[in-house]
Amino acid sequence: MTRGDSISPEAFAKLVQQAIADLPPPYAKLMESIVVVVEEEPPKEVLEDLELEGEDDLLGLYQGQSLAADSFFRPGGEAPPQISIYRGPILRLCESPEEVVQEVYDTVVHELGHHVGLDDDEMPY
Repeated sequence: MTRGDSISPEAFAKLVQQAIADLPPPYAKLMESIVVVVEEEPPKEVLEDLELEGEDDLLGLYQGQSLAADSFFRPGGEAPPQISIYRGPILRLCESPEEVVQEVYDTVVHELGHHVGLDDDEMPY
């Protein structure tokens, strides 16, 4: 069985782009206002803030105000919403390239769910 960790950073970034491209049109439209970045590992400060045991507990992160909390009176100069997808934890979780593809898609959808105001327990994944 091929381990997912044989996927290069460049190939992984393409999987993230493909996951976004594969979203249904209304969700793809929402992604237009979100910056998506691929990082190798979640920052230690983020894990501490979220009170997570290890870096493998976090596959992605949404940072920004949800649409549900958005306001016309948003402060100027505020950074756009951002989704981080963490390559290391996803590759360690998955045992095949097919699993990586599915997990990347599920993680993008999950983080997009935070953008529209869903909590973890309301997510489809």
